[in-house]
Amino acid sequence: MNKNLVLALVLGVLILIAVVQAVQLFGLKSKVSSGGLTSSVKTGAASPDGGAGGVSAPKSLDNLPSMVGGC
Repeated sequence: MNKNLVLALVLGVLILIAVVQAVQLFGLKSKVSSGGLTSSVKTGAASPDGGAGGVSAPKSLDNLPSMVGGC
């Protein structure tokens, strides 16, 4: 096949994908702005130290040094 024809086909496919994604993004944006989407993620109150509420680090991480040696 001709090299220019192959490049034109690849470019056409990429442009088509970009157009489809732009249409999907526009639809998603309009749903979000109209309040048509709901979140299924349960949000909890943040803990005072800034971490996520209800999530704690394993006990094995309590006694780690604050700095590690380098070169």
